[in-house]
Amino acid sequence: MSALKTRIADSIKDAMRAKATERLGTLRFLQAAIKQKEIDERVELSDAEVTAIIEKQVKQRRESIAAFEQAGRTETAAAETAELAVLKEFLPEAATAEEVSAAIDAAVAEVHAQGVTGAPAMGKVMAILKQALAGRTEMSALSGQVKAKLN
Repeated sequence: MSALKTRIADSIKDAMRAKATERLGTLRFLQAAIKQKEIDERVELSDAEVTAIIEKQVKQRRESIAAFEQAGRTETAAAETAELAVLKEFLPEAATAEEVSAAIDAAVAEVHAQGVTGAPAMGKVMAILKQALAGRTEMSALSGQVKAKLN
């Protein structure tokens, strides 16, 4: 079992002992998503694949929070924010602005060295960055920075 899956399982046990029902619900939902992916693909997921699932869950929560806040449903938005905080505990430490900038510069240089320019360069740079910064930064914010660098 991957280290990340073990951490999630241990957190579920801790939440059960502490009777933290909201936290427990979020963790169980995450564990179910991981198990579903393993069953669908008939494989044992690595930490990187588990991180990708967590990132997807985080993105869904962010979108839900924005939608609920727009609709004036502050109570529901607050619940989603609490779930987001629980999920973020399992992501790697966030990359610093300097690390992000250096990774973008390196990826752009690599893509230009391959002779790729224009719109295809954006996709190649983002693919490199997705691997380099997995779980450490928000990809939607990253794309704006990459566009600025490429133009």
